[in-house]
Amino acid sequence: MPDHRDLSVVRQCQLLGIARSSFYYQPQEPSDEKLTLLRLLDQQYLETPFYGSRRMTVVLRQQGYEVNRKRVQRLMRQLGIEALYPKPRLSLAHPEHQVYPYLLRELAVTRANQVWCTDITYLPVLKGHFYLVAMMDWYSRKVLSWRVSNTLEVSFCVEALQEAVAKPARSAYCLLWNP
Repeated sequence: MPDHRDLSVVRQCQLLGIARSSFYYQPQEPSDEKLTLLRLLDQQYLETPFYGSRRMTVVLRQQGYEVNRKRVQRLMRQLGIEALYPKPRLSLAHPEHQVYPYLLRELAVTRANQVWCTDITYLPVLKGHFYLVAMMDWYSRKVLSWRVSNTLEVSFCVEALQEAVAKPARSAYCLLWNP
């Protein structure tokens, strides 16, 4: 509180362990140019996922944007994308990591609500992107629940799972024939 009568802003920041500049910081909206670059990088990545920051920089420069490699690297990190290429020693397991068995290998999925699966993906929109989580039944391939969020926090995934569990169980016939 900037107008606290007993503690100055300096003392409040010291007690909280933050820099005073953090107290005064006002977040800014990303510029239109940055959003355009992010969209172009995302589109190019979908077409050529093997392009790294060097090649992406060339592509953006060919389209008339003044960017350097470090900016492209930062934007690619922000999008969570990296070039797909065979990395060295990729298939070697870490000796301390536990290997979990694949429990569904011998299981025949023959009825609804026997096996569920989930997936998270992101949806590009005009000014950024959203995350989508969906819970599905393997047998009927019916979407049991889904949620959209603008942050990749666990809460929206848990809400989707709770909704799927809370729905009354239906028979396989209902799941297959009712939309």
